[in-house]
Amino acid sequence: MSRIREAFTHGKAFIPFITAGYPDLQTTREVVRAAQEGGADLIELGIPFSDPTAEGPVIQTANVIALQGGITTDKVLDFVKDLREKQGITVPLVFMTYANVVYSYGKGGAEAFLSRARDAGIDGLILADVPFEEKEEFDPLCREAGIDLISMIAPTSEERIRMIAESSTGFLYVVSSLGVTGVRSEIRTDIGTITEKIRSFTDTPCAVGFGISTPEMARKMAEVSDGAIVGSAIIKLIAESGKDAAPRVGAYVKAMKDAIRDL
Repeated sequence: MSRIREAFTHGKAFIPFITAGYPDLQTTREVVRAAQEGGADLIELGIPFSDPTAEGPVIQTANVIALQGGITTDKVLDFVKDLREKQGITVPLVFMTYANVVYSYGKGGAEAFLSRARDAGIDGLILADVPFEEKEEFDPLCREAGIDLISMIAPTSEERIRMIAESSTGFLYVVSSLGVTGVRSEIRTDIGTITEKIRSFTDTPCAVGFGISTPEMARKMAEVSDGAIVGSAIIKLIAESGKDAAPRVGAYVKAMKDAIRDL
């Protein structure tokens, strides 16, 4: 069992997303530590990219600021290694990024990227712009590196759910709403029906993301899935508090985890 799968064996999982290097790496370091202490079961780290097509304005802005501050993929990889070796971060870590970041990495491309990611301590990878039909370009390399390539299932996946679910590793990222990431006042998609269908094909855990911002929303989504993922709401906290964001993020993660703890 991978470390990611194991993270779902202790009840419903809460998964925060954090853009690496926003507003700087020291703040990210403190925020990641606070998230772990707050009860995060797994943490997604976004590698800043110039064209994050799946992201809404909040995370897009975070990407721009991080890149303007000099963040590179190599710096993020070194940062993860530091988290593992010096900062006491033990929860599973997943990179969320885009195909070009991985494919065009250095001289060795995807293979070199995944080797460095594995050595740094990364457990999984989400490529937001790679559809299931094109995952074979990365999947064998991920398996060789021992990194779970995490697939996404959207409300429009319909008949594709079976093939996505049956080949899944780590966990399945269920996209709650069409469009880009961002805080939403409500989620109208029938997530329960989607997760029931997923569970008829696989025992891979499924967590819901896109739009979740409150403990009530997290609980509602976790009731019909295996966990909740939150990104934009956390990045907004960091935008509001800047370098002093860690305590607020830690308290937020604790509130979200407490909301789903007894399910």
